[in-house]
Amino acid sequence: MRGQHADLIAQWCAAWPQALDVWSKFTRLRDPALCASRVAASKEGLSGSFAMIRLLDQSVVVDLPLVAELGLQDYGLEILAHEIGHHILAPGSAGDQFRLLARMRRALPTLEQHAPMVANLYTDLFINDRLQRQASLRMADIYRKLEQGKAKDSPASGKVWLLYMRIYENLWQLPKGDLGGGAADERLDTDAWLGARLIRVYANDWMLAAGRFATLLLPYLVDDTGALKGIDPSRYFHDTRDAARGCQTYGAQQIEDDEENGAIHPVHDKRISGLQDDAVGEEPEEKAQKQGGGQLREPFELGDILKASGIDLTDHEIAIRYYRERALPHLVRFPSRPAPESTEPQMEGLSPWDIGDPLDDIDWLQSVMQSPRPIPGVTTVRREYGREPAREADHMPVDLDMYVDSSGSMPNPQQHTSWLTLAGAVIALSALRAGSTVQVTLWSGKHEVMRTPGFVRDEDMILGVLTDFYGGGTAFPIHCLRETYAAKRKRPTHILMISDDGITTMFDNDELGNSGWDISAKAMESGGAGGTMALNISTSWDQDGGAHWMQKIFGDLKRARDEQGWDIHAVAQYEDLLEFARLFSQRHYMKS
Repeated sequence: MRGQHADLIAQWCAAWPQALDVWSKFTRLRDPALCASRVAASKEGLSGSFAMIRLLDQSVVVDLPLVAELGLQDYGLEILAHEIGHHILAPGSAGDQFRLLARMRRALPTLEQHAPMVANLYTDLFINDRLQRQASLRMADIYRKLEQGKAKDSPASGKVWLLYMRIYENLWQLPKGDLGGGAADERLDTDAWLGARLIRVYANDWMLAAGRFATLLLPYLVDDTGALKGIDPSRYFHDTRDAARGCQTYGAQQIEDDEENGAIHPVHDKRISGLQDDAVGEEPEEKAQKQGGGQLREPFELGDILKASGIDLTDHEIAIRYYRERALPHLVRFPSRPAPESTEPQMEGLSPWDIGDPLDDIDWLQSVMQSPRPIPGVTTVRREYGREPAREADHMPVDLDMYVDSSGSMPNPQQHTSWLTLAGAVIALSALRAGSTVQVTLWSGKHEVMRTPGFVRDEDMILGVLTDFYGGGTAFPIHCLRETYAAKRKRPTHILMISDDGITTMFDNDELGNSGWDISAKAMESGGAGGTMALNISTSWDQDGGAHWMQKIFGDLKRARDEQGWDIHAVAQYEDLLEFARLFSQRHYMKS
């Protein structure tokens, strides 16, 4: 198979340095993967196009059999330069790919599944326009070739593709229909002109206009939802579909200032249309600056964006990354160990003893070893002393035993922000930084329990438990507490409960008939480092009377505090758990 394409491989290898020079002589990418078979291309992760950019390792992959089938053998320079453009210009990085798709999805309500293809078409416009006009490459000829090679029995290209081709014809001042697609009405011609203006106006700020482009295409997608899935030429250009596969996902959580206000039709952007729209008023970017940022996505929104980018992760794996990233700004700093000087002088070497120096400083043994007849100021030497850092006595960090409520009153952390999960992540990761080991127990009912295999220092293992979900009834797993503290812990251990008023079920009798009060007391004694309950209850719980059932709950909490020493921390709303977690971590795991 490789022999059949040997000449083509040699031809495209020769075109690679020229393609690099189109962008910059300093561009350094690894040599492209020129696949001589469909199987080889598939192993490289290429599908949906005859070429692709892989942002993980900055590699270009080409399916040469498909290139030959489409009659594009002589366009190696153009195709390779186009793929390099995705590395240099748009999207350029996995982070920018995430940002781009977030804008596209916001501008395509109910049609978010088309965001990856729309984003691909959008970035292609900027790259191809630069290659056609500035580098004088034959980008228009590639589209003509694909139009000529369409099968006779294939359905006509949809209006999305027609609009897209008309945008190119406007950009490159080509006759209407030169790139194929058939007749266009006045509305489509106007939108094509707006699309071409958008590409030129935002050539140096393409991210800002992403929502505008998607909004421009939206009505055509509504009328022609099969346009991006049918047998039209656009299917050969999805070269960024899996571009971010395997990449890190940091930075995709933040909702940027201009993301929502950028989803407007280009006719309402006076930089594009030249019209002043009183209804719109301020420039969209001016509105975004006044709006301010700081909002974060929900876990399911992040998951949708990552999956659209080609990231192959389950909802649970995405949740682990989500809460780790959200927790990072709130963690305690890594501990540092001061090194005081030793009080015992340490010999560092010898230096000359000269006349005028104290006579007691002479090291006679070393002086005589240098010369049997000491000559003052010539062969006499003295010892030099210094101090070396002393080793600070090791301290034993407090281990953490955390129990997090996952009953039906709590949100699913894989879908929506769970402040219990986030607080648990902040505290657990801070404890790991301080050198502690952590055990996490996620519970809903007595038999709905998930826990780490004892006290561990594995982040993924800990976050994997924290980000799972039950959503059942509320019944604390007393047996877990009983088994953990059946014997006294060798290391001091702090017990932390994150829940609501349902935590008082821990004082019921266990399945063996043992009193939960006795088990709790023994746990506090065996742990040896106290216990804390962070509960979503009234902040005046120790003063309120309330209903009869609330009096029982508050009475149990008062008893736990007064008799066993539990520190009860009430939060009026779950969002307050984040501040609790930050302060708790500083108090227990920040070395002064």
